[in-house]
Amino acid sequence: MDLLREDERLDYLLAEDLRIIQSPSVFSFSLDAVLLARFASIPLKRGKIVDLCTGNGAIPLFLSARTQAPIIGVELQERLADMATRSVLYNELEQQITIQQGDVRGIARHLGSEKFDTVTCNPPYFTAEAAHDQKLLEHHAIARHEIHLTLEEAVANASSLLKQGGKAAFVHRPGRMIELIDAMKRNRLEPKRIQLVYPKEGREANTLLIEGIKDGKPDVKVLPPITVYQENGMYTPEIEEILYGSKK
Repeated sequence: MDLLREDERLDYLLAEDLRIIQSPSVFSFSLDAVLLARFASIPLKRGKIVDLCTGNGAIPLFLSARTQAPIIGVELQERLADMATRSVLYNELEQQITIQQGDVRGIARHLGSEKFDTVTCNPPYFTAEAAHDQKLLEHHAIARHEIHLTLEEAVANASSLLKQGGKAAFVHRPGRMIELIDAMKRNRLEPKRIQLVYPKEGREANTLLIEGIKDGKPDVKVLPPITVYQENGMYTPEIEEILYGSKK
């Protein structure tokens, strides 16, 4: 199997000592994926995990450093699913991570209803209408805009996979927090943990991390905020450790 194709490159996931295939014209994961993988509550050994909208497989790779549980990544776009599969094989994680190319909508019919302990999801952030105003490559447009998957559909399908008491973790934009919480409650996911991410101290938050429990009781915890950059433009110590690992 050829490892790299066209304009692809092999990047390091430094803190995890793994490699991932990326492409500037197709897909490269963002800090949001790193933060979601660190934020999500996952089983350490027993249990099953699904990552929806997996892209090039970044979140399953990050999660594999935290757990021995099996992980399934689901990705609609064939090219991205192929990149993810090759990254899994390169890192010799095929016994733990499986990439499935297919639609998130109705995914429980293929993977099983209420069979999983944790679902993570980094869904498209922007409405389909917003894509019409930008000249985006098809892969980017589908990944970033609700062309094939709405926020409601992402939440509903995540819930359909989870056992009672299972956990679903999402990363999104703070401007859609109320919409996301409403969708979670409609789909039996009670919000339990919320964390906001700020680009710099004194700026508005630009990323939302939220986790819910299926059929959980109301009681939400708002965690301490995360700040990405210091005033000098360098990463904060917290982000440095997340990206590059502890220096101790």
